[in-house]
Amino acid sequence: MGRHPIRPGLTGAAVKILLLGCNGQVGWELQRSLSVLGEVVALGSGPAQGEGALCGDLGNLEALAHTVRRVAPQIIVNAAAYTAVDRAETEPERARAINAVAPGLLAAEAQRLGAWLVHYSTDYVFDGSGSVAWQEGDLCAPLSVYGRTKLEGERLLTQCPRHLNFRTSWVYAARGGNFAKTMLRLAAERESLTVIDDQIGAPTSAELLADTTAHALRIAMANPALAGTYHCVAGGETSWRAYAQFVLSQAHLLGVELRAGPDQVLPTSTANYPTPAKRPLNSRLNTERLRSTFSLHLPHWQTGVQRMLQETLGTQKA
Repeated sequence: MGRHPIRPGLTGAAVKILLLGCNGQVGWELQRSLSVLGEVVALGSGPAQGEGALCGDLGNLEALAHTVRRVAPQIIVNAAAYTAVDRAETEPERARAINAVAPGLLAAEAQRLGAWLVHYSTDYVFDGSGSVAWQEGDLCAPLSVYGRTKLEGERLLTQCPRHLNFRTSWVYAARGGNFAKTMLRLAAERESLTVIDDQIGAPTSAELLADTTAHALRIAMANPALAGTYHCVAGGETSWRAYAQFVLSQAHLLGVELRAGPDQVLPTSTANYPTPAKRPLNSRLNTERLRSTFSLHLPHWQTGVQRMLQETLGTQKA
C-alpha cells in the first residue's frame, strides 16, 4: 500500500487524537500517519511523570480514565498491549488488565465522549487449525492466555459503536528488535540455523499498519457504518524458515557477509520447539473485507521486509 494524501479538512478542523503506546513499533509509526488527521497527543506506556501529568499506563485505570477525560479526544488509538506471549502464561492477571480491562475502559470512555476508538488485535484469537485464511467472522478459540485476553479485549471494545479493530500478525519494524534482525545476528555467528517451518503467516510492517489505520479512519469517520473488525496483514504468506531464508538472501544482495546463508537454514517443527504458550500453526488472515471496504492494495510481505532491510543495513541495492 502506498502513502495516501489525507486532508485534515475531511475530518473537521480541530480533531484531537489520543495515541497510547506511542513508543512501540506500531505506535511510533502512528505518530507520523495520524498527524495529518489532527492534533496527536502521544503517550508512552510508562507511568505519568509528575503530579497532574497525563498517563498512558494501561495498568493504571484511574489515571487512564482521568487522562482521557482531560484530553477529551475525538479519536482514541490504542497501540499499547501486553505482548509477552510466553510470560502471559504466568502473569494472566496482568495480561488481562492490559489487554482486556483497559480496552474496555477506553471503550466506555470513548462511548461517553462520542469518540472513535482504534484498537489492534491478533491472529492468536484463532486456534491456528487448517490452512485456509481466517475471516473476521470465523469462530475464535485462542490457545493461550495472550490470545484469550486479546479476544476479551475485542469483545469489550464493542461497548463503543464507533470502533475499528485491526487484527494483524507477525509485526515488525526497522526500529527496535525483530525476527529479521535476530536471524542476521545468528547467521553472523553460526554456520547454520534451525527455524520452524510449519507456522504460516505474513510478516507485516508497522508502517503498513499505521498507514492503513489513518486511511481507514478517515473514511470510517465519514461513514460510521464501516465500524468493526478488519484483518490487516501484508499480501502473500510464508513460513518462519522461508522468511529467514529471504532475509539472508537479501542481506547477501546488500553485500552483508554472513557465516550462514539461505541454504544453511534448516527446517524444524513447532513440536520440536516447545514454549510455555502454544502458538497457532495457521496465522493466515483473509484481508478481503479491509481491501474492498477501504479500496486498498496490500503489498506482498517481501516488499516491506526488503525495504526494512535496506533501511536497517544502511545500504541501498545497486
